Amino acid sequence: MISEFQDLSDKIEQLAALVGSLRHENAQLRQTNLLLNEVNTALLERLVEAQRRIEAVIEQLPLPAGLDTEEGAETLDAEPRTAAPLDSEATR
Repeated sequence: MISEFQDLSDKIEQLAALVGSLRHENAQLRQTNLLLNEVNTALLERLVEAQRRIEAVIEQLPLPAGLDTEEGAETLDAEPRTAAPLDSEATR
């Protein structure tokens, strides 16, 4: 009977140690997750800024030959010159 109590006591100690270990690991994973979310947000901001810069450069480019007339400009206006902006929510 005493050995059964000892076995049960040992299992309870093992379980308590496992719970403590899992709590510690969970806390580390939460910290890592927060850090990675911050890095992800920073990278998304850099992407948006890069897109803005590229669009600004594209706007400064001269029109291709043959499109400098009004008819050519109307054709160009009918076609978008830049890509759609990044949707930061969709990339998350």
